[in-house]
Amino acid sequence: MKKTFTIACEADLIDGLKSHSRVAYRELYDRYAPTLLSVITKIVEDETEAQDVLQDAFVKIWKNIHRHDSDKGRLYTWLLHVTRNTAYDYLRAHKKAPQIELPLEGYLPEMGMVWTNTGSIGFSDAVNTNLDPKYWQVIDLLYFQGYTQQEAAEQLNLPLGTVKSWTRIALIKLRQTFHNDQVAFLC
Repeated sequence: MKKTFTIACEADLIDGLKSHSRVAYRELYDRYAPTLLSVITKIVEDETEAQDVLQDAFVKIWKNIHRHDSDKGRLYTWLLHVTRNTAYDYLRAHKKAPQIELPLEGYLPEMGMVWTNTGSIGFSDAVNTNLDPKYWQVIDLLYFQGYTQQEAAEQLNLPLGTVKSWTRIALIKLRQTFHNDQVAFLC
């Protein structure tokens, strides 16, 4: 019979992890490794590499568990954030990140921005001509990398309100661009 997972159990697990209990770490791995491996595999698209990334993610989790704040969210959400970032870091380090091959002025590789091929709908032209790179970075994290606004704020080291404002500004500018160019854009 499978043991149900409750908030109290999660709190006990977090306490064990923060005290560097090997038993808690084993429990964490047993509970979450299959799900996190699935997430990583979708990102890196190679099972062997995904297993390596999973190990790297668990090392980061082990070393940084003190950064998890239960008041800000569930343990799983934090684990997912660490795992996804580890996978994207792996792709960038191995130059396997999907990047478009369209000429875009304002492309900022030093910011580690990953672009997705959206040229077929004219999106890249709109970004190139009408969107400040700081707004594009927020849009990239939210819409192409799957971050929540809170996660994007943490990733960019910005207040949540700033991320929300920049998202709104970017969407307004893009909507205006597509409207002015008479391009149908469905959200």
